[in-house]
Formats: sequence, structure tokens, C-alpha cells
Amino acid sequence: MYRPLIIILSVLLTIGSVSAQKKKKSKGPSAAEVAKQKADEEAAAKKQASDLKKQQEDAAKSAQTEAVKAKRDAYYESLKSGYNPYSVRPIHINNQMYKKTVIRMLDLREKQNQPIFSKGKEITRIIIDAVKEGKLTAFSSDSLELGEVFTKEKFVERLIIPSDNPTLTPEELEFQKAQGAEGGEKGAWGAETPDPSALGPNYFNSDELYQLEIKEDYIFDRQRSRMYYDMQCFTLKIPAEKNIKGIEIPIATFKYKDLVDIFKNDPRAIWFNSQNDSEHRNLSDAFDLRLFSSYLIKVSNPKDQFLADIYTGSAKQAILAAQWKANELMEFEHNLWEF
Repeated sequence: MYRPLIIILSVLLTIGSVSAQKKKKSKGPSAAEVAKQKADEEAAAKKQASDLKKQQEDAAKSAQTEAVKAKRDAYYESLKSGYNPYSVRPIHINNQMYKKTVIRMLDLREKQNQPIFSKGKEITRIIIDAVKEGKLTAFSSDSLELGEVFTKEKFVERLIIPSDNPTLTPEELEFQKAQGAEGGEKGAWGAETPDPSALGPNYFNSDELYQLEIKEDYIFDRQRSRMYYDMQCFTLKIPAEKNIKGIEIPIATFKYKDLVDIFKNDPRAIWFNSQNDSEHRNLSDAFDLRLFSSYLIKVSNPKDQFLADIYTGSAKQAILAAQWKANELMEFEHNLWEF
């Protein structure tokens, strides 16, 4: 009598367990599995982005290397013509009866140099803006193409004011900015959170960079029977007074030939005439007319030494040596016309 009932109950239980298993399967993955899957996808996306970024950086470095190599080859090829490719008005090597390479230092705070360092029209401001806009190429040294070529980002990094304070990484800066945005005026521990816009390094203003080096060739042209100052490049430097190490640090070097193009196309690039506002001169004309004050710090020599390294007795001796070398060059030109 009870046997059919037992069979019916067992059948019902079997059907119930099967439907329960189907429902359990239809619910899909658990929350932990979803979180793990999401984390794996994010990790894969980050890895893919990192690999792509690395490929782009490698391609950029390779392209830069190829460009530098092409420029070097072009430089060596141009030397075969007998003309200096860095000269604004090149003189053929066969016409150079006498040549000396010198380096001069310009202190833009001097009264005679104030016209090229006028407020808002500083030559350093014009140079820095041109590099940031991609109009001017910055080099690591006066070797120009034979040395390293700076990117805009690396040039901007070299304008950072040296400090004893620890520098924050980009990740730390982002974290502090996020903390400031979330916590309001107070940080997690009740301390004042700095303004996110104030975080990061400080940069030199253009009026703080008042030292320029000029590398030029002093050439006597036998065809025209006169001396020429053939400017090659300018080097922007951090003054010793502005550096915690107490030494001058070069920021970057620029071809004078490129600077002439920048000066001629920038209305700010003027030599300020304090006597007559209608007679300002372009900076390229001012340098051609030698409307600046400078002093020698190096004359070409076998050991490639600066005058301060040769005359190490005292600072006064080095200053006198600079004046003596300048007079020596002037007397050489003068004595060419004595018969």
C-alpha cells in the first residue's frame, strides 16, 4: 500500500534536487569570481598600456638617434665644402689666414647689457619660450650635433631650481593632490593639506638667469682683409648665486644661427634704446654691432682649459689674464697693418 507513495516521494525529491542544481548554476559566478576577473582584466589592460608606452618610447628614442646620426653625417659632409655649417656668414677655410676660438661670458646685469635684458623682453625669456614652443633646438654642450640633443621635457627639467628638499615622484604628487581633493583643508591626520597647484618643483624665472656664454671664432679673412667675429653658439647657465652648490651649471646650448631666425621673427627680441624709443634694434643686429659687454673666459689651447684653470694663483690673476688675452687679440689685428 505504501510502496507507490514512497516511489512518488523519491521521484519528487530527485526532481527538486535537479531543479535546485539548475537554479544554482543559472545564478552565474560569485562576487569573488567577478572581482577576480575584473582585477585580471585591469592588470592586463595596464600591462598592455605599459607595453605600448614602452614601444612608443623606444620608437621615439630610435627616431631621435637616427635624426642625430643624420645631422652628424650632414655636419661632416658640409665640412668637406670648406664652410662652417654653424656660421651665419661662413668664410671659406682657404680664406682664413688666422683663427682663434674664444668663449665669452655675458653678465646681463651689467649696465651695457641691460638693453638686451629689458623687462618682459629678456633674451633668456625669448630663448626659453622658443624651446617650449618647439621652435628652437636645445643641445647639451657647445659640441651641438656631436653631443646630446635635449627634448622639450628634458630642457624644462633643467630649469628646476636646485633644492635640498626631497623631490616627489609623479605618483606621490598625484596621491597628494587626491588627498587634498578628498580631505578638504585637513589631511587624514588633521594636518594642513597643501594646495595641489602648489605641489611639484619650482622653476627659474627668465630674469633670474642672467649669465650667457658665447662661443665664437675670431677670424682674419684674407680676401676681405679684415677681422670677423663668427658666433657659433650661446649657452644658458644657472648663476652660482642661484645654485645651492655654489657653482655655475649649464642648462643648454643653442646654435646662434637658429637664434638669429628666432630673433628676427619675434617682436620682443629687441635691443632697447633708452635714448630713443623709435630706434630700438633687433637682437641679431645688436650682436652683429657688438652692442654688449663681455669678458673672455677661454681661448683655444692644447689642454682645452679655461683661463681660470690656467691662472690658478688668484681670482685677480684670472681677471687680469682675461684682459691681457683680449688686448693680445686686438694688438694682433693692429700689428697686421704695420709695415
